[in-house]
Amino acid sequence: MVDVYLNQKFIGTVEDSKSFVENFKKDRRKGVIPKSLNIGYNSKQNEVFIDGVSGRSRRPLIIVKDGKSLLTDEHLEKLKKNEIIWDDLVEKGIIEYVDALEEDNCYVSLHEKDLDTEHTHLEIDPIIIFGLCSALVPYANCGQSSRLNRGQKTQKQSLGLYASNYLLRMDTDVSLLHYPQRPLVRSFLYDVFDQDKHPAGQNVVIALMSYEGYNMQDGIIINKGSIDRGFARSTYFRPYSVDELRYSGGLMDEISVPDKEVKGYKAEKDYKLLEDDGLVYSEARVNSDDVIVGKTSPPRFLGDLEEFSLTANIRRESSVTIKQGEEGIIDMVVVTENEEGNKLVRIRLRDERKPEIGDKFASRHGQKGVVGMIVDESDIPFSSTGIKPDLIFSPHSVPSRMTISHLIEIVGGKVGALSGRSIDGTTFDSEPVADLRKELLESGFRENGTETMYNGITGEKMEAKIFIGSMYYLKLKHLVANKIHARASGRIQLLTRQPIEGRAKGGGLRLGEMEKDCFVAHGASLLLKERFDSDKTNVYVCENCGMLAVSDEYRKKYFCTKCGTNVEITKIEISYAFKLLLDELKSLCIYPKLKLKSKY
Repeated sequence: MVDVYLNQKFIGTVEDSKSFVENFKKDRRKGVIPKSLNIGYNSKQNEVFIDGVSGRSRRPLIIVKDGKSLLTDEHLEKLKKNEIIWDDLVEKGIIEYVDALEEDNCYVSLHEKDLDTEHTHLEIDPIIIFGLCSALVPYANCGQSSRLNRGQKTQKQSLGLYASNYLLRMDTDVSLLHYPQRPLVRSFLYDVFDQDKHPAGQNVVIALMSYEGYNMQDGIIINKGSIDRGFARSTYFRPYSVDELRYSGGLMDEISVPDKEVKGYKAEKDYKLLEDDGLVYSEARVNSDDVIVGKTSPPRFLGDLEEFSLTANIRRESSVTIKQGEEGIIDMVVVTENEEGNKLVRIRLRDERKPEIGDKFASRHGQKGVVGMIVDESDIPFSSTGIKPDLIFSPHSVPSRMTISHLIEIVGGKVGALSGRSIDGTTFDSEPVADLRKELLESGFRENGTETMYNGITGEKMEAKIFIGSMYYLKLKHLVANKIHARASGRIQLLTRQPIEGRAKGGGLRLGEMEKDCFVAHGASLLLKERFDSDKTNVYVCENCGMLAVSDEYRKKYFCTKCGTNVEITKIEISYAFKLLLDELKSLCIYPKLKLKSKY
């Protein structure tokens, strides 16, 4: 007997599980059983599961009977003439929806020509095995699967027109590409999903070659002339939000230009951008630490009130300033109310971003890289027809990653640009590469996509033929201006006296174990000492007992709490974290004794 479960609950047993499952599917296709139910037989546990819970993922498949698809050419003709619709095919039992449970017992063919008597279902189209973003990658069947995964992820990170009403929105941390384009080589799903309303890249001329070693590994080289003409130019938006908060006791914040009596008043020039209402004006150019909203708050503690009287109540300065490392133009100022009825100010900052060294770019095939150099247009290699590439890509990035689709797109883009049409690069159903090469030959170019190139600096003809063509390239949201991080001195932690962590808080960069090993290997001892000086401190040590001594700088007295004053007390330089360790050992009743040697 085989146990049967409905939505994970035991409902009974059947003798012949195979015939039960078959009859269940027949009745479902006839409409006797609801089409929302799916059934699966688990041979390991010898159990039948029926599932109808909401929220599970199901996908349509064409039913196959005796090695033949139930969807005939006659059905396709009727669909084209709108005599029948999709729901009719589902009702007639030609197409059915299966979930993960039922799919385990299905034998699905990708192509109709491969069908045999063992197959149970046929894919509507082979591209359905992909997700939305994977299906947009052209010639994906000519690349490695792990690269395809990376390629579809880069499309999600690319800059483009994310929403047409961006001017009315206050989105956190978004960028907008100025001149997005439709790709020359495209999948038919671009039209299905109306992807042209959200373009996210640009067609560029790309050459595969090395240039002065600045495009090693994944580095790319960009033509400065292309940047000047608007290539990969984008605007970065960042919102700032300020509330007038209410505090207990009837006190509240006040948004206005702070008075000079306010505690923590900055210099007068810091408030130069503020208007009478305490808000910055639109289209003002601002830099780091500029005040954009003047705000004063009541004292934090009762002790802040002078002589404990409310008459001498001094407010404190709590204005909003531009974050460290950011700059731009004030794009929009909105004054409204929040849920509690308090004043709410939202300010949007915009900053134009041109491509710079360190910005991240990628193709749709998982070939991502950062800008390694921006070269003057006069120094860029050129072809015999005078074409200069916008982007130079390293050829060493292709063989080990096996992204042949990347190379095919360059040839396809070249054909599309020459013939003035879009190239169909739909996976499993694309224009054959042989046809593209033939058309390229007919256009007067080499069929393999290579051309004779000349050195832009010397004008000499290059010995090797250079692979050059057109390609759709994406600028990713990982901009170096949002990630660059450096500091000299600044805020430190209270406990360890070491620099705080994090770029947003103005923290330091941690030098790790491996970085230390590199300095040791180079013999850079002074640099190493400087790096590890972030929490250096001077302490006084009793040479008799080896414990930390007391130094009274005011009275110029030095003594040991254990041995008294008649002992040798020496000043040494140690890390404060080590001093902290000594204190913790003492708290465990362990006696850490410091033995000092003479420096000389």
